[in-house]
Amino acid sequence: MLSTSARLLRLASLLQSRRHWPGAALAEELGVDARTVRRDVDRLRELGYPVEASSGVGGGYALGRGADLPPLVLDDDEAVALAIALRAASASVGGIEATSLRLMGKLDQLMPTRLRRRATALHAVTLSLRSGPPLVDAALLSSLATACRDCVALRFGYRNHAGETSQRRVQPQRLANYGRRWYLIAWDSERSDWRSFRVDRLQGAPTAGAALCRARCRPTWRSAWSAASPTRPLPAASRCACAAPWMNCRLRCPCGAACWNPTPPPTACCAWAPTRPKACWPRC
Repeated sequence: MLSTSARLLRLASLLQSRRHWPGAALAEELGVDARTVRRDVDRLRELGYPVEASSGVGGGYALGRGADLPPLVLDDDEAVALAIALRAASASVGGIEATSLRLMGKLDQLMPTRLRRRATALHAVTLSLRSGPPLVDAALLSSLATACRDCVALRFGYRNHAGETSQRRVQPQRLANYGRRWYLIAWDSERSDWRSFRVDRLQGAPTAGAALCRARCRPTWRSAWSAASPTRPLPAASRCACAAPWMNCRLRCPCGAACWNPTPPPTACCAWAPTRPKACWPRC
């Protein structure tokens, strides 16, 4: 039989794994009777876990939402996945580097050696290319995601590919991550069309407007992404050769606009279909 402390950790892990647990099922998992489960639930509440209980047919226990975040219990795969996700997120989202380092320090201190080796293997052999797209602020992503979820209109300044700035009034629908860049998919009210906005080109913090009708705020956004996506089929096609390393050309050309093939130095051969060829040439 598990000790009291080990049983409490096991009970916390079980409550986090499912939305609802019948009392009998918890007792069977822990190898104790229903009375012991009730006592352990009370102990968890004293430690800050907001455990809710219900009686009658279909009754049981559920982990509710509290004012404070209670300690989390992670299994081996969850701990490794969290460590890898933290390193990957800090490479594309700005403003979370210090927080990620603090959390990674806590994980590294607690994880056993076998898990630490799994978690750090990807980071140890991954090459970070500095010429990638600019980082996107985590607070900005969070505010855009909140506007999409709550159906709130947004107004912001936007800089296009030519460096021209304009004010946009949009109905945000979804955030998309493609080609190491973040895009906001939204209905542009002034242009009466779908648009995809690169989040790193937004100027300043977006201003929230009026709440939108939820019936209008949930269109077929997959069709919207197809209409506004930077990866949609482009009308013109051509071939070219650039006197630059293949990897540099691939990183600097617009995502989805070209298909680069490595050739003997010092050139790289490309088959592409840019909508604005003149705007693409200076990038290569």
